[in-house]
Amino acid sequence: MNRRFLVVIGTLALAAPGLRAQTGGQIRELRPGFNLFSPQQDIQLGKEAATEVEKTLQLVKNPDLTSYLTRIGTRLARSPRAGAFPFTFQVVNDKSVNAFALPGGPMFVHTGLLSMVDNEAQLAGVMAHEMSHVALRHGTNQASKANLIQIPAALAGAIAGNNSMLGSLAQMGIGLGAQSILLKYSRGAEHDADINGARIMQDAGYDPREMARMFEKLEQLDGGQRSSNSAVANFLSDHPSPGNRVQYVTEEVARLPQVPYNELEPGALARAKAIVAKLPPPPKPAQASAGNAPSVPVVPSVGRPSAQTKQYQGKDFVLSYPDNWQVFGDASAITIAPREGLLQDARGATQVGYGVTATFYFPQTRDTDLGRLTDLLVGQLQQGNTTLQRGKTKARAVTIGGKKGLLTALESQSPYPGEKETDMLLTVNRPEGVFYMVLIAPGSEWTDPSNKVERIFNTIVNSVRFPN
Repeated sequence: MNRRFLVVIGTLALAAPGLRAQTGGQIRELRPGFNLFSPQQDIQLGKEAATEVEKTLQLVKNPDLTSYLTRIGTRLARSPRAGAFPFTFQVVNDKSVNAFALPGGPMFVHTGLLSMVDNEAQLAGVMAHEMSHVALRHGTNQASKANLIQIPAALAGAIAGNNSMLGSLAQMGIGLGAQSILLKYSRGAEHDADINGARIMQDAGYDPREMARMFEKLEQLDGGQRSSNSAVANFLSDHPSPGNRVQYVTEEVARLPQVPYNELEPGALARAKAIVAKLPPPPKPAQASAGNAPSVPVVPSVGRPSAQTKQYQGKDFVLSYPDNWQVFGDASAITIAPREGLLQDARGATQVGYGVTATFYFPQTRDTDLGRLTDLLVGQLQQGNTTLQRGKTKARAVTIGGKKGLLTALESQSPYPGEKETDMLLTVNRPEGVFYMVLIAPGSEWTDPSNKVERIFNTIVNSVRFPN
């Protein structure tokens, strides 16, 4: 399958206990949004990304600075609102005012930020804010929403050993550059990170209002210019102001249990600033080599499905699948395919050429009509694959485990050279979301009289069951 229907390794994930925000005076729970990654995959992605980041940044190998940041970060991470992620903390020799945290917990703080803060609480505030992006999984949430179809196969390729998770995402344009979707947040995400960061600070004994004052200070220094020469422009570009930060953080603090505020180590920030002031200027970044484009992969033979089946027990569904195919993914979102059905294209990205994907779609609508919800889903799929179109046959209603379903024929360009692709899309409206399954095969497999792919796919469809 071309640039979509990729293995979904993750699912809606783990909400850190007690993550809550205010809306119109009402308390609401803050939970990580829709996500095709699992929390464990956030951690894996963060580790891979940190390894690459460390090759491009000049890290400060000063044990006093690193230890100071780690002590602050450890104090913040004790809050249940920080989530169960293995945070790490490093200092980057860069005069720009910046800090960022990768999915899963690696955090990098620029020396420019250390020089800029007025007190330890302001430093802790920026760190708590970044920690909240990790806890609320904003980076992988945004990547999942923007790449609903492409993400799963990229992750499948990583599991199958074709390439790393970060390498797979890079083939889709998801990297760690200035405009990376993993590190560039919406105003809504910023608001939630502010609120959650304030709660983390309160739990740790830091004044949360200092976080809002720090952001306000940065915005005043930038003057709204967003200049590429501004020391704070990149940070504010990636962290757009939701507006009235000081006001809504102050209102949030008023609702929290009152605690005494104190710095971890009075005088430690001054010592850190003195160390930073003596550091040599960072070297100019070296020009990256374009390198050689990956070679076009040799397409393997298709692993035709066996007529014998196994049962797969997921969290929210059960189905049967050919016993000579392999399950990639977890209990809520899977791809089932022969290893030969996972192909790499000329860019090194993994695509599903023959197999089945099954997961849930979460449309941003209250509409419950299955036909219209299916149309929305198909539209999302087409955004990820411009060759995708509806097949010549009309969608037909089916009954799946006593529930109303819809089977929609789709056509696309296959990753197998010279092949067209014929797919079946099953949709069923469920309380958890719209369950959907895509059955993927080269067009020649559907027309080959010696291969009963349609019969096998119908067996899979008819085997789907849901809990009561």
